[in-house]
Amino acid sequence: MTKRHVSLPADAETTLRGFVETVDDRLAGDEDTAAVVEDVLVDLNGDRDAFEAWKNGASVSRAEEARFRNYNPRNATLESEYYAEKDEEAFAASKPLQWLWRQFDDTPLADNIEFALRFRQMLANHLFADAGDNLRLFKGISMTYGHNIELGDNVVIHDGVHLDDRGKLTVGDRVSISDNAHVYTHDHDIVDQTAVENFHTIVEDDARVTQGAMVRAGVRIGRNSIVGARAIAQEDVPAHHVAVGSPAKSVRVKPGFEDDAVPLDAGDRDRKAERKLDSTVPDDVDVFDEFGRS
Repeated sequence: MTKRHVSLPADAETTLRGFVETVDDRLAGDEDTAAVVEDVLVDLNGDRDAFEAWKNGASVSRAEEARFRNYNPRNATLESEYYAEKDEEAFAASKPLQWLWRQFDDTPLADNIEFALRFRQMLANHLFADAGDNLRLFKGISMTYGHNIELGDNVVIHDGVHLDDRGKLTVGDRVSISDNAHVYTHDHDIVDQTAVENFHTIVEDDARVTQGAMVRAGVRIGRNSIVGARAIAQEDVPAHHVAVGSPAKSVRVKPGFEDDAVPLDAGDRDRKAERKLDSTVPDDVDVFDEFGRS
């Protein structure tokens, strides 16, 4: 179904465009990124006067102080921060931007579609390894780091999608990832769940990962293919195929593409080993077993 154009009133458009451009310029400048994020979140949450009073020595409750400190990403930790093999330098740069992304989604402005899409496009330009033009990134998208994600042009990612980039995630042009879908780039050993392997997961041009579907680590979703609702793609889905079920299997070729697609019985091949990434833990990292095993 085609979409219609929607516009904001002129004064609201001017205000919101100016805000996005101001944040964009500050993130692109020489300021400390964490300080910019703190500043933006204070204003987005309407806490400027109280925050400045606290900074100047005013007495506040412990809960208020915790809220004020939480605006600065240096005072927060993310789950991905604990991953032993992460690239420390890359994460130091991406963490403040991911914090702003997550905290923005909890503000009322995140429900203003026209504004929120442009704000997330701007953040994606700073956060992701590559961010194409005309992205439509909706509310509640989560990610591991952000800096290992590549998105093509005209990509649509809907509410509640999880983009795991513990490995590397490449999404092509005109891809649609529907509500609550999960796309993974890492996997756990079946015996020792603390043993993690990272992969390169690929969703090619014009593919669709539909509602509630899961793409496992190292899988390639072929060009112009479909992963059906709540399907689990554990093996490659060939171009132009429609794969459904758990585990997902190709059940048909999209009408009109029969001459371009491989036969159904030639699809669904496990080639993730070809996309395994080298991910080692530095020797100087102090590691621990989260389950408390010796």
